[in-house]
Amino acid sequence: MPILIYILVFTFIASIGSLIGGIILLAKEKFAAKISHFLSAFAAGALLATAFFDLLPESLEEAKHLAQEGMPEVNVFAWAITGFLFFFLLERWIHWAHHHQVGEKFDNRKGPKSTIPLVMIGDSVHNFIDGVIIATTFLVSIPLGIITSFAVAAHEIPQEIGDFGIMLHKGLKKGKILLFNLLSAAIAMVGAIMAYLFGESLEGFIPIFLSLAAGFFIYIAASDLIPEIHNEEKREVALLESLVLVLGVITVWLAITFLEGVITH
Repeated sequence: MPILIYILVFTFIASIGSLIGGIILLAKEKFAAKISHFLSAFAAGALLATAFFDLLPESLEEAKHLAQEGMPEVNVFAWAITGFLFFFLLERWIHWAHHHQVGEKFDNRKGPKSTIPLVMIGDSVHNFIDGVIIATTFLVSIPLGIITSFAVAAHEIPQEIGDFGIMLHKGLKKGKILLFNLLSAAIAMVGAIMAYLFGESLEGFIPIFLSLAAGFFIYIAASDLIPEIHNEEKREVALLESLVLVLGVITVWLAITFLEGVITH
């Protein structure tokens, strides 16, 4: 199967997967609020595992390969922390607090009218970057692309529960919320196609893109998702969330092992 087909199919899957959280919220708000924390914990584990087990090792391998061909040496870890800082600053710039704290977001019925546009801008930028990341990883290897798509979908589901909650309780109608999120998800396809089209000219920058993606994943897990576990007052719930986080790590590790065994790079 051509790489472009893989990119389009899995970007579509990740985008549609991200809408699941919002659809659950619109259908059953109380149920969505109950499961969101566990979804966030699983997503945190999946993102961390993808960054440390897949993205960074692949980035190091690609950097080593380029160095052997006489290309400038790439400091993978410097670019990873650059990605971490970049997305922190981006989030601060657009005042987009997508911390997945469902209870807070559902109760936040008041506030400036700019809240909805900011959520929309943040969601669109986020989806575009997701598309670029998915396409870039597929250009390196099919297993890496599949795992990355899985991680993207995992963290998008609880995020969309939070974002849908904000827009719903700011008075936006359900139909408009769904329409916007479909359009926003389509932006991921635009990012993926652009990354594919410029892939050959950016081949020497692949280690940098992978490192930036790793920094992005680590940032979301560390700043947005894991704090929810620490904020949980009930010990038994916090313990269960911690176990779900570990499950996310194990799931991605097993998936990586399986895919590397059945699909050649």
